[in-house]
Amino acid sequence: MKLGIVGLPNVGKSTLFNAITNAGAQSANYAFCTIEPNVGVVAVPDERLDKLAEMYSPDKITPAIIEFVDIAGLVRGASKGEGLGNKFLSHIREVDAVIHVVRCFEDDDIVHVDATIDPARDIETINLELIFSDIEMIERRMEKVGKSMRGDKSFAAEFDFLTRVKEALESNIPARNIECDENESKWLAEVALLTAKPVIYACNMSESDFSQGIEKNANYLKVCEIAAAEGSEVLPICAELEAEISSLDKEEKEMFLADLGIESGGLDLLVKKSYSLLGLISYLTAGKPEVRAWTITKGTKAPQAAGKIHSDFERGFIRAEVIAYDDLIRMGSMAAAKEKGLVRSEGKDYVMKDGDVVLFRFNV
Repeated sequence: MKLGIVGLPNVGKSTLFNAITNAGAQSANYAFCTIEPNVGVVAVPDERLDKLAEMYSPDKITPAIIEFVDIAGLVRGASKGEGLGNKFLSHIREVDAVIHVVRCFEDDDIVHVDATIDPARDIETINLELIFSDIEMIERRMEKVGKSMRGDKSFAAEFDFLTRVKEALESNIPARNIECDENESKWLAEVALLTAKPVIYACNMSESDFSQGIEKNANYLKVCEIAAAEGSEVLPICAELEAEISSLDKEEKEMFLADLGIESGGLDLLVKKSYSLLGLISYLTAGKPEVRAWTITKGTKAPQAAGKIHSDFERGFIRAEVIAYDDLIRMGSMAAAKEKGLVRSEGKDYVMKDGDVVLFRFNV
């Protein structure tokens, strides 16, 4: 999973990226501090792996991973090449989902590219640049499909759909909010539109906002309204605070957050929202050599899940021996779970569930 962190210059993107990844990306108080995208790979927090490790004492623990890409700040006119716009837009095209960092805090010492704090304006600035770029992409695709349609009328349905998408974009409706049937979804995927990507609005707030109550921050509430209207997720976060706690160990971090009255750190919440947004789940494998989490899409069947480990597992799939994580922990061991009949033998049509602990049987 690859998540792109976007936003206007100086909203806290690189600070958040550094906090999440401990990658040490450059962060400074001027526009275009980030030119080439910084990339960081982060382990997905999963307490289930720790519990399984206690049970199996494995030689290795391997969590699922997420790749975060810190993309340089977009500015008004980016779709026409302003700033370093076209290059930045191409970086967004390569990610699975967008984390749109929106500045919701006041600080006279940190310059805003538009001089004032206005999340609605900032979101519109970014969204319009993505939409302008998408309209250009749609027009190119329409031209190509239109030529094909002259000799084959079967392309007419796709052309009509593309026309509908263009009209929606021109009405400032992002592609992700356009209803599609199965064929239309395939056509949309072929164009790879920027506004088709799911979005999490990360509201960058001050530490005092969290201690006083985030609902008192009018800027945050504005973002919530915008996100609700377009079906996107919202994550209140303090990039500076995340940077402070990123170097703490687990116990220190928990104590620090408890003092502020916060249950979970921003990374944990961001990962959970990202998984939900992209329709992802994790299944687990456990044994003495390794305890590991594997990321798959909801609805994945057992052979395809096995293929995540190795293509031979999918090609020679026989069956999957499956137990729910909660059942395994409750029983205390795989042997006890088998005695109680909690380990199931599942075939090729089994749809994997989040937290399944699996042993795949195969033969090639």
